[in-house]
Amino acid sequence: MPASLLSTALVTIAALAAQPPSGRPLSAEEVAKLESKHLTNIRQVTFGFFRAGEGYFRPDGKGIIFQAVPPLPESVLLGPAENQYEYQIYTAELSPNAKPVLVSTGKGACTCSFYHPDGKSILYGSTHLNPSPARPQSAYARSGSRYRWSFPEGMDIFRADPDGKNLARITTADGYDAEGSYSPDGKQIIFTSFRDGDADIFVMDADGENVRPVVKAKGYDGGPFFSPDGKRIIYRSDRKGNDLLQIYVNNLEGTAERALTSNDAVNWGPFWHPDSTHIVYSTSRHGHSNYELYLMNVDTGAEERLTYHDGFDGLPVVSPDGNQLMWTSNARGTDRNSQLFIADFRLSPAPQTAAAR
Repeated sequence: MPASLLSTALVTIAALAAQPPSGRPLSAEEVAKLESKHLTNIRQVTFGFFRAGEGYFRPDGKGIIFQAVPPLPESVLLGPAENQYEYQIYTAELSPNAKPVLVSTGKGACTCSFYHPDGKSILYGSTHLNPSPARPQSAYARSGSRYRWSFPEGMDIFRADPDGKNLARITTADGYDAEGSYSPDGKQIIFTSFRDGDADIFVMDADGENVRPVVKAKGYDGGPFFSPDGKRIIYRSDRKGNDLLQIYVNNLEGTAERALTSNDAVNWGPFWHPDSTHIVYSTSRHGHSNYELYLMNVDTGAEERLTYHDGFDGLPVVSPDGNQLMWTSNARGTDRNSQLFIADFRLSPAPQTAAAR
């Protein structure tokens, strides 16, 4: 959503080693041991794409929806960087040898896909009705690395059947409408919009009617999600205007906002655990070229680090049953381009043997 922030997020990552207290780089064995406290059986689930990321589980947990760029011809790869690719939306079964299915139109840029809670429809942002719009951008540049979020003016939210058919436009306002997700009952959509000249968070009925603001603060507010119990929302914001992002939790009326992070880092991509008490998110607190995943209790503020690989681990999401974690990474695999990974996930740390300690 994300991005995500592949909200057509383009993230440039240079490797920065994770450092243990001694200051030396972690060995592969140490990384595996640390990550195994919460994550086991880590495996790559997207292949054959130039890039893939920002994936979300289908409500039954047996399939995913995500954005990806298919393999590019050499003529495109050698062109200007900003014209190299556009994301499209795909679905895939989480079963051996399952092939991804293109469900967007193949035109324009797409982002931020999501399943309806009943699994019978999807939504996503797309510029296919205006495939070459002007692209106002918000840039984040720190420590020599550049993080760029693109907000295409012609981006709107669309609904479709899971196979991409019966496509219907939901938002029609000028500017950027995207980063949408459904409420647990499927009756509402929360999303980010520039319709009032600033990136704010709105809620609307699932058919696009009854649009009302929830978070209207200066600067970018985005990537919102309803909690599974339907009582709270989580989102990211750069309202301090210091090229950083912080994570906030709020009630549905937008009247009980509380910051969950306040540090010299980019914190983003928060997503709820099914218990509506914990979230997972990504942060650059270990260096602005090294994003890592964290688990946080939003009521107590207690948190634990989940990943320890060099590079980018971001856009984490938890499966509906809470037993799996999926995220976007260029820190694993062989091609070093971002792909989707899934791990078996446990909320409480696995007991460590004396040897493991």
